Parts: sequence; C-alpha cells; structure tokens
Amino acid sequence: MTTEVLALGSDYWSDLGRGVSAIALYAIVGLVLMVLGFYAIDWTTPGHLRTLVREGRPNAAIVTSAGMVSMALIIVLAIYASSGRLVEGLIYTLVFGLLGIVAQVFSVRFIELVTGIDIGEVLAEERFTPEVLVVAAAHVALGLIVAVAIL
Repeated sequence: MTTEVLALGSDYWSDLGRGVSAIALYAIVGLVLMVLGFYAIDWTTPGHLRTLVREGRPNAAIVTSAGMVSMALIIVLAIYASSGRLVEGLIYTLVFGLLGIVAQVFSVRFIELVTGIDIGEVLAEERFTPEVLVVAAAHVALGLIVAVAIL
C-alpha cells in the first residue's frame, strides 16, 4: 500500500497570485470602460439617461442595458484575444473598449437617424414603446461586430 502525499506545485502560489491580479486588473479596466460607455451613451442621447433610468422609464432602462451588454461583449472578447498575456490583454481591452464605445455611439445615432426614431422622445416615455427594441438591438449588434472584429 502506497501513501500519496498531496503537495502543491512549486509554481502554485505565483500562478494563483498572477490569476488574482489579472482578475482584479481586468475588473478595474472593464468597470472603467463600462462607466465611460454609459457616459458616452448618456452624453450623445437627448435627455439625462441616468435620471430617466432612476425615474423608472422602461425605454431608458432597455437602451442602457443593451449598451452595457454590448460593452461587456467587447471587453470579454478583448480579454479572450489576449491569450493569457496580461499586459497586452489590458492594452487590447482598453484600446478596443474605447474604440468600441466610439463606434457604438456614432453607429447607433446613425441608425436612429436612418430609421427616423426620435430617441429623446422614446426614452422619456413612461411606457414601453417598440422603437426602443431597434435601438437596443443596434447596441447589441454593434457590440458583437466590434467584439468579433477583435479576434
């Protein structure tokens, strides 16, 4: 009968520390990009988006949610594309995230113009209006496009 000794590999603690550091750094960069993305959407959208969301306007909440999901897609693919290289991954995430914010804001505003959607009016509505789905879909679609372009 043999006795197996459970032992941690010699690199265990350094690998664990590197992983924890990566999570913390990506979380910080991701949070900063999400906040910047929100403010970019708010700044380019008629009305105060944060106030409309706080007031419970469903269309404002839908557009904000779609913008956040879109931004998260871009961030996740930038992290994935870094292939475990932390410094390069953080730079990819930051650069592609900022580019994604700019592309998303301008593209969604253009889609609103082409479709004739008055987003200011839609966001201020107290009830759900179907036009908001077009804007939300544009946010998610553009997030997917930018995210896949990263690969």
